Amino acid sequence: MCYLSAFDRVSFHIPFLSVQDFAREAGRPEFNSLHCSGATQDTILNGLAQALLPALANPQRACQLFLEQIGLAILVHLTQTYGGLHFPADQKGTLAAWQEERATEFLAAHVAGDFSLDILAGTCQLSRSYFSKAFKQSFGKTPYRWLLEYRVGRAKELLRSDMPISQVALECGFSDQSHLTRVFSMILGETPGQWRRALRSPITSMACPNL
Repeated sequence: MCYLSAFDRVSFHIPFLSVQDFAREAGRPEFNSLHCSGATQDTILNGLAQALLPALANPQRACQLFLEQIGLAILVHLTQTYGGLHFPADQKGTLAAWQEERATEFLAAHVAGDFSLDILAGTCQLSRSYFSKAFKQSFGKTPYRWLLEYRVGRAKELLRSDMPISQVALECGFSDQSHLTRVFSMILGETPGQWRRALRSPITSMACPNL
């Protein structure tokens, strides 16, 4: 895959045993090979590689949960596209109520920390591959996206106070203010500073006295 110039690329090395372990964990022990006819331009793998570029540029800021979810997405794509596996829709269940509660409680309790998908799935007594699919089926988003939106929601609460934005970022699990600004803008379409100023403007105060 090329990025920025013809000489930049990202290469993935995925041991075949890892692919087999994933298929077995997903309930498809019959999987035994991958087939690709000649050189192939894979737009899905290219997109996943693009999503990894910020983490590769700043490894110290990379979230383990996000990296593991990208890894799972790659494994799903490889086994379905080049391994001939099919995961019927009727086998994709949702989390039970107690699992939803336990997963969201764990995510909320670790809003400022880093943890693996295995640990999160273990709180629901599920494998990581099944948990990842069931969580998205239940909430309509990945655990990582849920966590990002929860962090932004918590940041909005703290932005109502006089706490410096840089401190709000750290309290909500972001590496620094620029990290908070980037994610906040992606989800809400405005920066934390803009959101705070709009909240404190006289027009906003008169229109929304309870905010």
